[in-house]
Amino acid sequence: MRAASDARKIERLMQGIGRLAKGPGRVYLVGGASAVTIGWRSTTVDADLKFDPEPEGVFDAITKLKVELDINVEMAAPDDFIPPLPGWKDRSPFIIRHGPVDFFHYDFYAQALAKIERGHATDIEDARQMTVRGLIDVLELARQFDAIAPYIIRYPAIDPDAFRAKVESFTRGKFHGDTG
Repeated sequence: MRAASDARKIERLMQGIGRLAKGPGRVYLVGGASAVTIGWRSTTVDADLKFDPEPEGVFDAITKLKVELDINVEMAAPDDFIPPLPGWKDRSPFIIRHGPVDFFHYDFYAQALAKIERGHATDIEDARQMTVRGLIDVLELARQFDAIAPYIIRYPAIDPDAFRAKVESFTRGKFHGDTG
């Protein structure tokens, strides 16, 4: 088990990927990596990342950086768990460029919906922080859910009615998540 990661460690990870990548690409920070770089959490267990397009040599870079920085890196994004939101790339805020690699926060609407669907207390607090910090609007969040609702059937682990109820509860400010 590696040590928890703070904003400085995530920044060093981005710098290292930019330094070691052999070609251009995009890296999207997800979950705790976004939370610590923006500042509503001080640490995260994993640096969740998505590549699109994948920078050449990025996995060799990560293999080296995991040891050098004592950091957990996972390939995980909202579209692994819920249908991809239309226009998610356009809503993904640019963070910085290191070398040939551009870094972004993965679309906060997609992050919030994935967290609401999972429903852990930490996830709900992350989604709440996204609203408090003006990163998402609850009315737009509901519209984004409606846009993906017809595609939830492709994700058999999700109960569509329960997911809708969670989103509606969250947008009304009444969802507190589970305690597990």
